[in-house]
Order: sequence, then structure tokens, then C-alpha cells
Amino acid sequence: MRDLTSDTITDAVISTMRDTKDVRVAEILESLVRHLHAFVRDVELTEEEWARGVDFLTRTGQMCTSTRQEFILLSDVLGITMLVDSLSNRRPTETTQNSVLGPFFREDRPRHADAADISGGLPGTPLFFEGRVVNRAGAPVADAAVDVWHSDGDGHYDVDVPGQVDPAMRALLRTDETGHFGFRSIRPSSYPIPGDGPVGELLGATGRSLMRPAHVHLLIEAEGFQRVTTMLFPSDDSYLDTDPVFGVKESLITSYDTYEAGTGPCRELTDEPYTVLRHTFVLEPRPAD
Repeated sequence: MRDLTSDTITDAVISTMRDTKDVRVAEILESLVRHLHAFVRDVELTEEEWARGVDFLTRTGQMCTSTRQEFILLSDVLGITMLVDSLSNRRPTETTQNSVLGPFFREDRPRHADAADISGGLPGTPLFFEGRVVNRAGAPVADAAVDVWHSDGDGHYDVDVPGQVDPAMRALLRTDETGHFGFRSIRPSSYPIPGDGPVGELLGATGRSLMRPAHVHLLIEAEGFQRVTTMLFPSDDSYLDTDPVFGVKESLITSYDTYEAGTGPCRELTDEPYTVLRHTFVLEPRPAD
């Protein structure tokens, strides 16, 4: 353990972990050390660069609060979140694909009946959502729990809307015997991820956009099926190909159909121009134990 060099220190560090009792922990730590040391050798990291990296990670931790997780945001913009998701949720292409959960899901969301207005009275272009949950054979999945949440027309979630106390633009719904669920709300908009911390500095240094494309989040759970955490993006959004958290998948891009007042399928439900969003969600069976 003495006179270690750049060629011998990696194995020396790993040797100190030989008494790790948990096999999986030992596997992860050994791989982590080997990859980190290989990275340092590859770029020939200087002491000044190492200090700047430590400072960056320190400030990332200092930005974390009960309502903001800068480390998760860092994981998102480095593609780690989506990589872990992709490895953990390998599914056939005909089933609904997963995407990132994001930081705005809340357990204390209100339960709403079918076709309820979940906008919380916030202003915006009316949105009428019609969804259906089925299995791979196309049979309806009844009594599935469907969580929905999204931003307003200015890109703000309810927790960021000044003066908004009650939950808005979020709900827990249940599918009926045909697998159907629906709600009324307001159309979401694209929005920037937080750019006032270390992650914002990183994106600025690399010339990347902060803007996420507009989307509606959904989390669907049903007995006997794998949980799906997903989102739906409008096909005309200009940020689809520059999403900083890499959450866009082709199968999740869909048409947000817009109608003038007095026209279309919901003309009797509003006297304003409005948007209709329809989508069928296909669940994958849970693997047998």
C-alpha cells in the first residue's frame, strides 16, 4: 500500500473493499472506481480541474432542498436518468414506453371523477383529454389508477404559480369497464428547467437549451401489469429534438388537435378555441414471480 503510482493505485483502492459483505455493493463499487480512475487517466485531469469539479458537486448539493433536487436534475441532463429508466423498463415496442417521472409528481393529488375539470380554475386554452388503457391484445383494462399532472400555458406547475394554494392541473383518475378515462384542463406549454444553479451553468457552458417541450405526464398502475410512467408531447413543439432531459420518444409524440370556438367534438362544452388530446395506453403484463 506504499509508493503507489498512477498504474497501481486503482487495484490498491479496490483491494481495500475485499471484505464488503454485499456482493452487489462490491460489484458496483469496483466498477465505479475502475471507471472513475480510467476517466481521470483518459483526460489527464489536473489539480485545478479536480478542484473545480469538487466545487461544482458541492454547490449542486447545496442547491438541494425539500422542493428542489439539483442532483436529480444533473442526472437528467447527463442522460443518466433516462439510461437507468431504459435499462429498467425494457418493453415490446407495441406497449406504451416509459419516460422520466420529473420533479413535479405529488402524492397529495386530488381524486377526480371521469370528465372532471382539473384545471383548478387557472386560465388557459381549454384541453379535453380522452384516454383508454388496454392490454397488448387490445382488451380494456378496467379500474386502472391514472395519475395526471402538467404545466399551465406559461410553463408553470401549480407549485410555481404565485398565490396558488390548492392542487391544480393534477388528478388521480380511474378507468371504467371499457378502459376509458377523461378530464378537462388547460393546454400545457414548453418551459425551462431551473437554470439558476450548477446544472444551468453546465448547460450554458455546453450551449444547450434549458427548454423542455410541452407535455402531459401520466403514471398508470393496474393489477397484473407493469407500472407505466410516461408523457405525451405535441407533434408541433419546437423543442422536441433538444429536450435537455432526453425524455422524448417517437411513440410519445402525438397530435394536440386544436379547434376554433363552435367547431369540433367539444363545441358544446366551451365557447373558446380548444385542444383535444386522445391516446391509447398499452400495458405490459407483470412478469410471473
